[in-house]
Amino acid sequence: MSKKKAVSQKLSVFPTDYAAWVLSLKKRIAGARQKALLAANAEQIKLYHEIGRDILDRQNRQGWGAKVIDRLSVDLREAFPDMKGLSSSNLKYMRFFAQECPDRRIGQQSADQLPWFHIVILITKLSDPVIRDWYAREAIQQSWPRDTLEQYIKNQLHRRQGAAVTNFKKRLDPSIAGSAQAILKDPYHFDFLGLGDEAHEQDIENALIRHITRFLLELGQGFAFVGRQFRLEVDGDEFFIDLLFYHTRLKCYVVVELKSVAFKPGHAGQLNFYLSAVDAQIKAPNDKPTIGLLLCKTKKKMVAEYALSGIDKPMGVAEYQLLRVLPQPLDTCLPTIEELELQLSLNIEKKDGRRRGAGKK
Repeated sequence: MSKKKAVSQKLSVFPTDYAAWVLSLKKRIAGARQKALLAANAEQIKLYHEIGRDILDRQNRQGWGAKVIDRLSVDLREAFPDMKGLSSSNLKYMRFFAQECPDRRIGQQSADQLPWFHIVILITKLSDPVIRDWYAREAIQQSWPRDTLEQYIKNQLHRRQGAAVTNFKKRLDPSIAGSAQAILKDPYHFDFLGLGDEAHEQDIENALIRHITRFLLELGQGFAFVGRQFRLEVDGDEFFIDLLFYHTRLKCYVVVELKSVAFKPGHAGQLNFYLSAVDAQIKAPNDKPTIGLLLCKTKKKMVAEYALSGIDKPMGVAEYQLLRVLPQPLDTCLPTIEELELQLSLNIEKKDGRRRGAGKK
């Protein structure tokens, strides 16, 4: 008997629903592991908050200084040599966490749902509770890695998200119009390309493809790259879309056209033609209507609004920035990382001092 035949006979004795049962078990095991990780993270955040609250309370009552926290770090690390997160700087972050989020919430979001260093970024880089809550909510919903969260805060995503001029309310079903609006920004930041403002459309397009990972990060979660100079044939003539994407959450194609000049109404007409062709030739029956995005060097908002009001297809207009110049007083005297950490520590100490002083009056 051949080996292949023997294997076939062995498999034949298994129940017919065996494969489905194994698949079900795999899903249950994966789900249980995920729940265990989330539970472990929640316990860690709870512990850190309790430690921070204890330190804050003792400092307020007994006037602890930084040296006591340094000694506490040494003692805890000696007691738990295999446990990470007990450094002096991390203990200070725990105290700051308890001070800034006394109920263990960041705005409306439970901090237990966030990894520890996401929380550190949120409480140290954002002082406005409303903005802090926005980033916490997005980080949870979009499952942002720490580097992504930090980059989005640096680039002020909350000011740009959903800010593009669009006609979505009139041209899309209300059930997806809001979600479609939210995936577009204004302006888009392309400073990672290393190009000057004089760059032409082809230069920008070439650079975006070279830096496709950064480009996708700037576009936002859900964008999948389909092609560059995507060919369409209409009645024997060839046309080429600058960039074509598919949005996995909205379930629709997204056509992106680049213009290295100010927005002109004629640009919307050209994009409208491309969207019609994609809907007719590429879109599957269960796909949502194709969306267009015109990326222009500059735009006048009212001109864009008027132009889009007469367009049949859903599209948006946004600016892009190749360079972002720092204010003159800052670009020649940027602090070092060590200076930033020192300033953070001093700010925390001053804030504690002011609160203790206010409590004595």
